[in-house]
Amino acid sequence: MKTLVIHPDDRSTDFLRPIYTKLLDKTVLTRSCTKDALLALIEVHDQIIMLGHGSPNGLFNVSNLGWETYVIGNWNVDYLENKQLVSVWCHADLFMEKHQLSGLYSGMFISEVNEAKMYGIPTTQEEVNESNDLFSKTVGQNICYKPQNETFKKVQDKYTDLAKSNIIAEYNSSRWYYTPASSISPNY
Repeated sequence: MKTLVIHPDDRSTDFLRPIYTKLLDKTVLTRSCTKDALLALIEVHDQIIMLGHGSPNGLFNVSNLGWETYVIGNWNVDYLENKQLVSVWCHADLFMEKHQLSGLYSGMFISEVNEAKMYGIPTTQEEVNESNDLFSKTVGQNICYKPQNETFKKVQDKYTDLAKSNIIAEYNSSRWYYTPASSISPNY
């Protein structure tokens, strides 16, 4: 499976790298890609992994990838249809559901102490790091070696175990989703 990783260069999301470091047949985009080049790359890859900071409108363009505010957004959603997708950014669930895209994805995903404070969750940097590390390593160990439903379950199981002692994992584990392609209704 040919995988395109779109991970805008940003030190605050480096913890996501274990998701793709062990993948063999991959192209990794972190900065400086034109709109046309990005669309061409999406077209020729089977799996698209999209990681970083975002909103319900898409994955933020923090390092000159893609076009305008979003590297992944309304402007290129048609290219994502019929691809195996992994979307990890805050509120990716709202983007995926709005556009009826299938795959693995996160909701509001706390990955920084300041985000936890915004949601009234008392935590430490160590607790956030433990949650981030377990999530990324577990996804990375399973992403290409198991069907997406099995990857979803493996991450959910590991995160649920950690949630017993880690409030960030507890919060994030209930915001990890999987929608199979067969459950997406065609737009008529």
